[in-house]
Amino acid sequence: MENGSMNDVSEPICGMLFNSEHDAYDYYNRFGRAMGFSVRKHFMNKSKKDKMTITSRGFVCSKAGCRLSDKRDMNTVNPRAETRTNCQARMNICLVDDGKYKCCEFVREHNHELHSTTTVHMLRSQRKMLDIHRHEIDLADDSGIMPRSTFELMGRQAGGIENLSCLTQDVRNYLRTKRQRALTYGEAGSLMKYFVTQTRTNPSFTYSFQLDSEEQITNIFWADPKMIIDYAHFGDVISFDTTFRTNKECRPFGLFAGFNHHRGCTVFGAALLYDETAESFEWLFEVFAEAHGGKKPKTIFTDQDKAMARALKEVWPQTWHGLCTWHLMQNGITHLGHMMKDGSKFLTDLKKCIYQYDVEDEFETVWYNLLHEYDVKDNAWLQRIYGLKSQWAKCYMKNTFTIGIRSTQLSESLNSDLKDYLKSTLDVVQFFKHFERVLNQKRGNELKTEFDARNKMPRLANSMSIVQKQVGELYTPAIFQLFQEEYNWMTVCTIIDRSNGMPFINFRVGIFEANCEYKVCCNPLQGIIACSCMKFETDGILCCHCLKVFDVLDIKRIPECYILKRWTRGARTMVLNDSRGKEVELDVNLDCTQRYKRICPELIQIASEASNTIEGYNLVKDAANELRFKLGNIRINPVDCPDMPILPDFSNDVYNGLRLKHKEKNTRGGRRLKSWVEKQGKKKKSGGPSNNQRLQEHQPPDEDCLMDNTYSSYMSLMDSISQISSQASVAHQSVDEDYI
Repeated sequence: MENGSMNDVSEPICGMLFNSEHDAYDYYNRFGRAMGFSVRKHFMNKSKKDKMTITSRGFVCSKAGCRLSDKRDMNTVNPRAETRTNCQARMNICLVDDGKYKCCEFVREHNHELHSTTTVHMLRSQRKMLDIHRHEIDLADDSGIMPRSTFELMGRQAGGIENLSCLTQDVRNYLRTKRQRALTYGEAGSLMKYFVTQTRTNPSFTYSFQLDSEEQITNIFWADPKMIIDYAHFGDVISFDTTFRTNKECRPFGLFAGFNHHRGCTVFGAALLYDETAESFEWLFEVFAEAHGGKKPKTIFTDQDKAMARALKEVWPQTWHGLCTWHLMQNGITHLGHMMKDGSKFLTDLKKCIYQYDVEDEFETVWYNLLHEYDVKDNAWLQRIYGLKSQWAKCYMKNTFTIGIRSTQLSESLNSDLKDYLKSTLDVVQFFKHFERVLNQKRGNELKTEFDARNKMPRLANSMSIVQKQVGELYTPAIFQLFQEEYNWMTVCTIIDRSNGMPFINFRVGIFEANCEYKVCCNPLQGIIACSCMKFETDGILCCHCLKVFDVLDIKRIPECYILKRWTRGARTMVLNDSRGKEVELDVNLDCTQRYKRICPELIQIASEASNTIEGYNLVKDAANELRFKLGNIRINPVDCPDMPILPDFSNDVYNGLRLKHKEKNTRGGRRLKSWVEKQGKKKKSGGPSNNQRLQEHQPPDEDCLMDNTYSSYMSLMDSISQISSQASVAHQSVDEDYI
């Protein structure tokens, strides 16, 4: 609706014609904006013949009429303010013979005060939600922007809120109506609609839900293709946390998270649970493993939930279960907060028991001294966590692969981001929308890290070091930084003792001016080394003690077995199949290009082998014609491959195994474009008969002629293979089906 003024629209007069009753309303509404009053539609009369044609219509001031009395008014403490003044201002129209409408009555005078130009945009008839406004509101809502901020942004774009045709309340009303429509089928129906839509978008999307005895959905689990791929590469150590509540029913929200090769947080799956019972957790862990092809993690960290521990022991008995040290310290503050006042060092000593001691005997001694020094021998909580010491004490975790994770704070960090956007009043549809946004933000950060890793090379502390050059090219920058810290510590390591044996050499390595030593055993011939600190076994990175031994033994490169692929730049190189055996694709729109790249090497190898013999050439040529004919019958969907050029259809040009030549219009001579290899001219042999002469004289071709024939056969086969690869890569069938 355009903003009007007295200069834009004149006063209606009797006899004025309008093309439709809608045009008449717009005209009178613009006049109302210029004058400062709101317009509403009044009566409407239709033709008695067709019951459809409007014969007359009335438009009045919004203050026309009076409010009727209500019997409930006597019980109203604060009655609503009066808005009707029985204003007589109006404009009536009627239908004339030529199908147009004529202004038959117009009353200009109002019996109330009119609005000023600064507030006229707030009039009810002037407030209208335009399509561009709906689009901007949808984008802002998807980005987590509040309605008030959305309205302010729209006002700035329009040059002021007075130039908008809506108010903040209209924005809120639009969003509320949109959410009500999204929940037309209820939360369960909307949930299923969301999952079905995701599955249609990418078939690798996986979800599961559990029903109770009344056929009601209780527990829900889902994982998108990115989660499945990440878990296949980095799912050896995970953390799981359910401390975050998401909706008005306070249902637990669970996240499976871990570290990628940049030591950044990545998500492996998510769940909405009905409760936190052992049965719910057992179901969740079972469907989680099933969604990831049956692969179970080596290590999982959780909080001190007994039901969760019982479910893990039942479903994943081979997975090492560790307790979150952060939750451990928080529970310690809750149970022993009185011990941490007045400058007490109890909390510091408790942290040392968790993080510091590498030797079990040393830990036991310090723990015994802690209980007696602070007189907490009979504390029930300390006795309970001591019984679980193998799940949190550093000395008991030396044989466990943890990649440096000691808590569930990976999940906690995601929860903190979710809290910025999610509220307990959100419905299921809103929750999934905001969860996807937070997830995309995390993945955007990962892409930025990946870009920096490819764009920047780490600075070496010792540019002449062969070891640092080796790992600098292999490790990601974050892991290389950790390795370089160990390499710096190597410079202060000293060899205390050395005993030669066959085939192992034993070392005792210490830190300069530190009362500690470590045992290192090395077999330099086989490239095997082990240290008593067990850093490689827990973190996947060699310790400074092993690096010192390599330096003493003049070993300049780290053996490949001590460089884990999960920490390298090429950690995401393998092709992954989902639980249904289908290849997982992050972006299904890239399938066309990826299929083309994967099918070409196979067909090129076939062409190379077949071109060596005439029999092989004829066999592959006939098979190629037949295969191309079959591929031509497969319907190609351009939506799947928007970037793939449309190739000419040769399926109708095959006759008795021969392909007819095409002569394209508007081309130079209609000849086929030659490849780069074909453009490299072959040198003519001086002397000797030509191939035709040899055939006429029944002479066997020489070796050069055989090579030329092989080359021609190869190029002929490559021409057919190029067409087959292009047609096969854009068909709906999978690569394996196209191979047939």
